Amino acid sequence: MILLETERLRLRRFEPADIDRLVELDSTGGDEVHHLRAATPRERYEREIIPRWLSFQQSMPLLGYWAAVSRAGGDVLGWFHLRPDRFDADEQELGYRLRRDTWGQGLATEGGRALVAYGFERAGADKISARTLAANAARGASWRSAGSATSATSSIPRTSSPDARRPSVRR
Repeated sequence: MILLETERLRLRRFEPADIDRLVELDSTGGDEVHHLRAATPRERYEREIIPRWLSFQQSMPLLGYWAAVSRAGGDVLGWFHLRPDRFDADEQELGYRLRRDTWGQGLATEGGRALVAYGFERAGADKISARTLAANAARGASWRSAGSATSATSSIPRTSSPDARRPSVRR
């Protein structure tokens, strides 16, 4: 099921074949995550993570985790999520993880803007938050481009318009 499309991305539900891409994404070094923890084994994706994500989407169908797929080539480039915030029950949290070879192309901003619009217009969010490590300037810049004022922990109220050129949201 496709959640939404932007100019270059398609966000869709995960499929069993995506496990290989997730393991690959989680195994590539060089980003802010890898100095904090080891790569996640394939068995954990199969046994725990994908079933948890799918169960989450069944219980809260307007929220969840989605594969970020290139509209041009069909490759899985990473994932995005919009889920209840872990710290503030009145907010939804935006998150993402993209392949390193896609960094710097504006895909995080593009997908983030699309999910912010979706969150307010379809999922009924009043506020959307995101968090990043303070040292991760690029992720903070992506979040600011999606509509936030600061980089470490930010919220966008419903009344804010992150961008006048909101991407179309598919039903």
